[in-house]
Amino acid sequence: MYRKIIHFLEEWKSSEHRKPLILQGARQVGKTYSILEFGRGNYENLAYFNFETNPKLNKTFEEDISPGYLIPILSHIAGQTIIREKTLIVFDEIQLCERALTSLKYFCEDAPDYHIIVAGSLLGVAANRTRFSFPVGKVDIKTLYPMDMEEFLLAMGECALVKEIRKCFGTDTPMPQALHDAAMQRYRQYLVVGGMPECVAKFAETKDYILVRHTQDTILASYLNDMSKYNNLNEIKKTRLAYDNITVQLSKKNTRFQYKLIKKGGRAAEFENAIEWLCLSGIVSQVYRAEQIRKPLENYRDIDAFKIYVSDLGLLCAKKDLTANDILYMTEELEDFKGGMTENYVNVQLTINGYRTYYWQSERGAEIDFVIQREGRLLPIEVKSADNTKAKSLKVYMDAYKPDYAIKLSTKNFGFADRKKIVPLYAAFCI
Repeated sequence: MYRKIIHFLEEWKSSEHRKPLILQGARQVGKTYSILEFGRGNYENLAYFNFETNPKLNKTFEEDISPGYLIPILSHIAGQTIIREKTLIVFDEIQLCERALTSLKYFCEDAPDYHIIVAGSLLGVAANRTRFSFPVGKVDIKTLYPMDMEEFLLAMGECALVKEIRKCFGTDTPMPQALHDAAMQRYRQYLVVGGMPECVAKFAETKDYILVRHTQDTILASYLNDMSKYNNLNEIKKTRLAYDNITVQLSKKNTRFQYKLIKKGGRAAEFENAIEWLCLSGIVSQVYRAEQIRKPLENYRDIDAFKIYVSDLGLLCAKKDLTANDILYMTEELEDFKGGMTENYVNVQLTINGYRTYYWQSERGAEIDFVIQREGRLLPIEVKSADNTKAKSLKVYMDAYKPDYAIKLSTKNFGFADRKKIVPLYAAFCI
């Protein structure tokens, strides 16, 4: 399956300023698969080392972590000669070996001709450990997310549909109705399947939602296992409580995160470490309220007002135990959940495209789902789960801040009217 990260890796390989690369991200998002696919297509050979399946590797890094010492030993372990610029060295699950991560500093300084990519699922969590020596300034860092809607469409063999979507997005012209309907159907399938590569691959091969759900349940179980394995003993229960409650809060009319809904009397002091752990692990992300719409938005975020979204739509639906038909036909029982789920979907697509998202709320309660900086402009994004796109809040925002234009995401076809760019939900990846 095609992953956009391959293009980034090719640019990294040819860069004059290349440093050892850390590819981070949540479990099961396809880090190892993407690195190996890239390595096989761009290098003469691969030297792959996994610190989880081969714990004895740690001993190699105990005494000396200089490249001159390590390369002959790693060549022996790999059973092949590691050659400058022609061999891709891969360290997988590097969070399990702190010294291996520290060694990247010396590869950067003393042996920059060796091409190294390391992958880790819980690097953000691991980097918080007191003994952890992170090679600041000596590495390139890239985050890999689950597959976005475009990658999902390509995996489904919808290359022509992707081209049509991108064309209509660029020209603000409606798609032919048959193609619009087909794309909406794929969008609902994406909500069920999500972007975890294993789930997408199984769905592309079998179209079996039950098999996909089994895979999703396995991934969720591995997340719960990580919460116990890589967490402070006192925080395990709090982290699980917070994670379980996120999907509940997405069903509320006001999706702003509230500690008191985790448990009666819950406060920030009790749960903020648990939420930080979930964010650092890549399982969830926080979207803060922007108190003022000015650049840079980061300077005006309200640290006490935020929403939390999960990193994958399929896992969200699995966690809520929703059936495929619930989503595919948007049954009435989903009425309370549709809004939060659709917001979550849009946040995933925007995050994958590199945006830092915020939301806005007026003193009288008018709310804009997302505000992003796109092409130097601060743009509001209004999200609707259906085709009812009348939005009083958007008018309030536009009267107050007069943006060049606004983006309205809904089930409606492409268009542009009254300084509003109308974008169907399935085309959020184009933004």
